[in-house]
Amino acid sequence: MGIIGWIIIGALAGWIASMITGNNKKMGAGANILAGIVGSFIGGIVMNILGGSGVTGFNLWSLFVATIGAIILLWIVNAVKRKGQEKQEN
Repeated sequence: MGIIGWIIIGALAGWIASMITGNNKKMGAGANILAGIVGSFIGGIVMNILGGSGVTGFNLWSLFVATIGAIILLWIVNAVKRKGQEKQEN
């Protein structure tokens, strides 16, 4: 898959994940693309652990894997931000 494919899959996966995790209003296009691309690596690792295949090309399975990974990434980011805010308040 070429760079354009990575950007398109990353943008879609990041956008879907940001809507699911409630980050959509806080994230721009660049953050969505970055979350989707990093999410595709995380999703690939998770799928390999579970016995499936990771990102296989420009298809719906790859979009699904990248979205799952981006959701995991955004949950981690949200948890770290929340914990940092709690420390500042105390």
